Amino acid sequence: MEQRHLGRTGLRVSRIGLGTLTWGRDTDEHDAADLLKAFWEAGGTLVDTADVYGDGEAEYLLGQLIEGLVPRRDLVISTKAGSVPDPDRRFDASRGHLLAALDASLARLGTDYVDLWQVHAFDPFTPLEETLQALDLAVSSGRARYAGVSNYCGWQLAKAATWQLAAPGTRTRLASTQLEYSLLQRGVEREVLPAALDLGIGLLPSSPLGRGVLTGKYRHGTPADSRGGSEHMAPFVAPYLDETATSIVDAVTTAADGLAVTPLQVALAWVRDRPGVAAPIVGARNAQQLTAALSVEALSLPDEICRALDDVSAPLHRYPDHDWSTL
Repeated sequence: MEQRHLGRTGLRVSRIGLGTLTWGRDTDEHDAADLLKAFWEAGGTLVDTADVYGDGEAEYLLGQLIEGLVPRRDLVISTKAGSVPDPDRRFDASRGHLLAALDASLARLGTDYVDLWQVHAFDPFTPLEETLQALDLAVSSGRARYAGVSNYCGWQLAKAATWQLAAPGTRTRLASTQLEYSLLQRGVEREVLPAALDLGIGLLPSSPLGRGVLTGKYRHGTPADSRGGSEHMAPFVAPYLDETATSIVDAVTTAADGLAVTPLQVALAWVRDRPGVAAPIVGARNAQQLTAALSVEALSLPDEICRALDDVSAPLHRYPDHDWSTL
């Protein structure tokens, strides 16, 4: 699998990443082992997790598989901290919480360091410089090799990255930002992606298949074994089952038929090759789904197909996102 630099850093990652959101919940230890082995054998390196996935079980499962199944040195392990199960405070990016969470993650993963450590979301109740200091401390102590953020909007990302580049002392450049990005969710193109490109930050798209909808599996109903058919995941899928999404999925299916490939391959190739994207994170639930996603490696979409998909899925961007002089 092709490797790409993560932003303006020396870290290289596989251009498809393996997500572990369902590990320890919908994906058991046997399926997790099959997923990791298939990913590694295909040349994949980037494995994305978080301390809250499966209440820590995702990290624990990954830790159990490292070395016994896949050598630690062959993986780029990324984890996140900052999400907390507190209805009154959804995110805690204080220095104390983040550093304690990192230590706990390392213990579950059974490793001395993570390759990439990301703040899971912006915390409006903690000064940003305090949050960023936690990243500096993690990197300077060797517990994290690189650092990034997740779910930051445009001004939050730009402020954080600029602080790290301009503040006095030794600061850790932000390597990445992770957000949802697909043909069904192109909101990052308004401000986040332009900021990331300008500041040399690599984008790691989550849900690149539109929460599974872009595979076309929901075109004629909701399969019982799908996320949309699951009681706890159905609300996650529901926003992408409207008329707008249907027209985009139809266009993806038409393109796939014309290219003699699958809708999954078309949708994943589109987001993988967007400017600024380092590696979409694929959250397959079993090895069969992952193999289907990894088959996109040999596919590059023709320019005319990309333009057609761009047009049918184009988000409404008006002032001040576009040049005001053209309005």
